[in-house]
Amino acid sequence: MNITVAGATGVIGTRLSENIRQSGHQVTAASLSLGVDTITGKGLDAALAGTEVIIDVTNAASFGDSAALDFFRASTRNLLAAASEAGVKHYLALSVVGTPRLVESDYFRAKMVQENLIRASKRPYTILRSTQFYEFISGLIDTGADGDVFRLPPAFMKPVAAGDVAALLTELATGAPLDGIAEISGPEQFGIDEIARIYLAANEDERQVVTDRSASYFGVELTDDALLPGAGARVATEKLSDWLYQSMGE
Repeated sequence: MNITVAGATGVIGTRLSENIRQSGHQVTAASLSLGVDTITGKGLDAALAGTEVIIDVTNAASFGDSAALDFFRASTRNLLAAASEAGVKHYLALSVVGTPRLVESDYFRAKMVQENLIRASKRPYTILRSTQFYEFISGLIDTGADGDVFRLPPAFMKPVAAGDVAALLTELATGAPLDGIAEISGPEQFGIDEIARIYLAANEDERQVVTDRSASYFGVELTDDALLPGAGARVATEKLSDWLYQSMGE
């Protein structure tokens, strides 16, 4: 099977491309650094020539103002147009658990637009919504920085290893389109404030975390379950403690 990965040099894209190769399929890696610009469309036709499946794991560089919306609208439209021209049989995209509940945020409103464009395209598709990656916990904590402390909400989350997300994307890419949405989460549930304390302690960072229910998550005031997946989500296996042990050794 010929599979194109858009966003192939990112956290998910690098793992995904390697998984696809190891599964015996042919992968075309597409990213800006490899000469493929999904915003302008440069290089897209060549990247998708002969492709049966495209996996869209592109991401906006900015989480604020209108930049994310501009990115996802232009990128998704160009990818869908190129997929149509190439006769791609399956459009698979990575999104975020809770997106419809988080549209007060510029970033999640942009992700909702991306999902809607894919659904409206009439192409066979699958959207995989993932919970937050372990690899991005540090960045999540930093959003709550307030002087020498971090103010973070106690809303629940079930973070997941990027490797487990890449593995499920590989599985979905080699199966039939769902024409719907799948979800993946990690095996454990934490409050955002709780996971911040665990992560900081593991890194011997003595700064304190203050639990603040009014603290926003990328511009959204969260309910306790806003970031949790539905009952049918795939539950990955790697626990936070195992990921922390491995990452500390790298």
